[in-house]
Amino acid sequence: MIKQKISLDQTYLICTTLFSVVLVLTNIIGVKLFQGPFNPSSHALTTGIITYPLTFLLTDVVSEIWGAKKANTMVLIGFLMSIVMLIFIQIAMYLPAHPYWVAPNNPFGFETVNEYQNAFNSVFSINGKLLFGSMLAYMVAQLLDVRLYHMWKKITKGKYLWIRNNGSTSISQLVDTFIVNSILFYWGFGWEFWQGISVMLTIYFYKLILAALDTPLIYLSVAMIQRKFDLPNASVEYS
Repeated sequence: MIKQKISLDQTYLICTTLFSVVLVLTNIIGVKLFQGPFNPSSHALTTGIITYPLTFLLTDVVSEIWGAKKANTMVLIGFLMSIVMLIFIQIAMYLPAHPYWVAPNNPFGFETVNEYQNAFNSVFSINGKLLFGSMLAYMVAQLLDVRLYHMWKKITKGKYLWIRNNGSTSISQLVDTFIVNSILFYWGFGWEFWQGISVMLTIYFYKLILAALDTPLIYLSVAMIQRKFDLPNASVEYS
């Protein structure tokens, strides 16, 4: 059996696929709020914070190896995949539920098909304001991340990977947090200004921690790709 080696282009497709999967997963699980570990009684975080920082890691890896154009293309593909996901979720929500859906002795205590349908809708229904804020924040933050990454790369002349990784991610995550949560808290929930600011700062604090923790991962990912394909310590498309 002949083993087929993975090419550099195929590796880019793998990164883009993983990026899209993580982004779609973030949109699905992000509707749940959970208690923060430091002050559970007052700190509410979205579960999307678990997966969404990985998208910035992947954006930076692609920026480092393949350049800004490929990174921006990946961001656009992720956006389109999210739209496809939302369309099919809406179709699934409006399909009539069948009585066979009700399982006997189910652990959730649902007894009717309407209860199952309501539970399904409560998880997958997306508020229009939240959807608008999420999509707007995603496009602005991800494209900004790519631009800032290459700005830092030029300033540092290709050195200090940790600076451009953390520098671009910290600023773009701040923009993302401000846009999506401003729309959600003030426009969607009608919160008071300082209440929303407090939650946003908490969310951003956790994002900064996660951004710092992914620094070894970008060094490892970039080194593995460069070693496998015998690449210089610069992106294929320096831009």
